[in-house]
Amino acid sequence: MGTGETASGHGTAAIGLRGLRKSFGAVRAVDGIELDVGEGEFFSLLGPSGSGKTTVLRLVAGFETPSGGAVHLAGEDVTRRAPFERDVTTVFQDYALFPHMNVEQNVAYGLKVRGVPRREQAERARAALASVRLDDFGTRRPGQLSGGQRQRVALARALVVRPRVLLLDEPLGALDLKLREQMQVELKELQREVGITFVLVTHDQAEALALSDRVAVMNAGRVEQVGTPRELYENPASAFVASFVGTSNTLSGAAAERIVGKPGTFGIRPEKIRLLAPEAEQDRDGQSEGHSEVPGTVTDAVYLGDSTRVVVDTDAGVRFVVVRQNTGTGDADGVDDGPAQAPAPPGSRVLLRWHRRHNVPLHQPS
Repeated sequence: MGTGETASGHGTAAIGLRGLRKSFGAVRAVDGIELDVGEGEFFSLLGPSGSGKTTVLRLVAGFETPSGGAVHLAGEDVTRRAPFERDVTTVFQDYALFPHMNVEQNVAYGLKVRGVPRREQAERARAALASVRLDDFGTRRPGQLSGGQRQRVALARALVVRPRVLLLDEPLGALDLKLREQMQVELKELQREVGITFVLVTHDQAEALALSDRVAVMNAGRVEQVGTPRELYENPASAFVASFVGTSNTLSGAAAERIVGKPGTFGIRPEKIRLLAPEAEQDRDGQSEGHSEVPGTVTDAVYLGDSTRVVVDTDAGVRFVVVRQNTGTGDADGVDDGPAQAPAPPGSRVLLRWHRRHNVPLHQPS
């Protein structure tokens, strides 16, 4: 794909990576990535530690020089340009605020080094603080702010220079769960308001799914799959994506042939499976009325508040995880009007049943 239209539907590519590679000695951290990020898109690089996602971000920012390939911004090759020559700004996890400056001075610092007149510095800094709902905090020092407030100051400082692209390197990783969830909502609202391209690096799949228009799932320096959150979750392209983006039960070999009815490797999401009493069993070969099914024995049941996580060792020799929502409204799910779901204490016999459309084919690495 060229640097023109993008697959995301966001028009011209704000970022285009062409065969991008980066090696550190014998370690290939980034291995030939081809990727487009559209103008105005909220895009995430998602993957475990060591997958190469932060290195990609540093290559886009200009903090690292590629071993091969190219970085394009708005169609221009910027591979050999210094960071200050690129129309991008980076927000780091540790905020990197100057403790001896007040909030407004921190926000205005980037304008100061660019030679913007002092009056314009103050006006733009105050407008940037207003955009992150910190209008009245300009005279405070960073040490007087909460973690969420410091993160918003860092965002304001990045936005005040009006970059074409904002790069976010795990910006919410140091926050506690409640504050992180609150900041996710604010970050998405802010991106919609300012309308510029955001690229987020994160290892948190829930965060990537909640914030992003599209996500690139990375593994061992390569992109395994790019898609919308729904596409990645409902139709993972590989076993790695299925296991990293949420939880997935994987079937292959003889178990797949017995339960699914054909060879291959398949993923089944835990919430797609109904947990039935054993008398609901109709056909032990695994096929019943458009469904796949397999009997088994419950080995564990963990109450999680809104749901219960049930572990079942099946008679096919495969361990399954099933998630049951604790709705308190009975067993009807609006789709399957079959027998009521079974109680699930450890040691009880159950039948697992799910519609065949939820057997998602997965490719395995060669």
